[in-house]
Amino acid sequence: MPLSKKRIGIVCPYGWDTPGGVKSHIGDLAEYLIAQGHTVSVLAPSSSDENLPSYVTSAGRPISIAYNGAVARLLFGPVAFSRVKSWIADGNFDVLHLHEPAIPSISLLACWAAEGPMVGTFHAASARKKIAFAITPFVEPVIEKLNARIAVSEAARETLRIHLDTDAMVVPNGIYAARFADATVDPRWSGNTIGFIGRFEEYRKGLSVLIEALPQILSRIPDIRILIAGPGDPESFLEKLEPHLRNRFTFLGTISESDKANFMASVGIYVAPNTGGESFGIILAEALAAGAAVLASDIPAFDSLLGGGEYGTLFESENAHDLADKAIALLQDPAHRSAIAKRGHDYAQCFDWDVVAERIYDVYEMAMVGGRGVTLASDNRAWNRLLGRSNE
Repeated sequence: MPLSKKRIGIVCPYGWDTPGGVKSHIGDLAEYLIAQGHTVSVLAPSSSDENLPSYVTSAGRPISIAYNGAVARLLFGPVAFSRVKSWIADGNFDVLHLHEPAIPSISLLACWAAEGPMVGTFHAASARKKIAFAITPFVEPVIEKLNARIAVSEAARETLRIHLDTDAMVVPNGIYAARFADATVDPRWSGNTIGFIGRFEEYRKGLSVLIEALPQILSRIPDIRILIAGPGDPESFLEKLEPHLRNRFTFLGTISESDKANFMASVGIYVAPNTGGESFGIILAEALAAGAAVLASDIPAFDSLLGGGEYGTLFESENAHDLADKAIALLQDPAHRSAIAKRGHDYAQCFDWDVVAERIYDVYEMAMVGGRGVTLASDNRAWNRLLGRSNE
């Protein structure tokens, strides 16, 4: 990291008090940059100002909208625009880093409100018919203001090219690889076990595919156990299962970061049966770093992250029979499972923040060529009129 210290403004479009990969990525990036001596301020929606990190400023309460196969908590409108402008005016930033600036959010508002060095990171990856980009005559000129664009994966880059007819350099999400390398095997979670972490009630996380595959897996591995960590209502979930399958599931709830590392290091295989809507797969990078043998659906983001199957095993997305076959093969072949886990662990070091943050900072420096800082745009009347109409 260069010695020159900068004032960096980062905008998170999603509610800070809601778990999510983008929010986690931004939080880790901010803390890494602060540890390097930079001054960082993050602007994000938040339902409450309590318990916010010192570097986070609340832009107001978010609202829930359907986005990219899930429910996103976003903030938009005239009041938010005013708060965004105040934050920019007070920040005296050298560079502004906007996440998902092409959706109706405070990132889009900040991109319109500001002038000067700006970097946009695009996380979304989705088919044309499903994407929720706010493509209007107002958006494309805003995105053109960005000095540099980052996509977190080739899938996100392709989505950006399709929907906004622009390109980006690929810089992956970051992880603290050392935290996972120190993981220890916990006998509670080891053996013939399949691990899953995520919002298990959310359809696109794909737990239903694993459930469909379970009878086939049981026929070959009768003592298999499914261990699930993450938010959700286990009782409601179990009521929907066949009675003879219910005792195969153990729900751990939301677990700590240290427990997450130990969980991934312990399970027989870690499965990610997601059906789509993923742009990167930070949980897979973490699982690899912990030494897990990963089995994931072959959606584009996961296929890319796992090197087409070099660093983890892929199954055909939403194909329960293929998931079962691949899970059985891994669990019954410890030598192969160990070898692919070792390759994955070594590969995961390229996602460490020491590597990823350096690449992001290189993008910042490219955007800051010329030495000018971030200021408010001189004329926002067109955007003000748009917001006025949207509020009528």
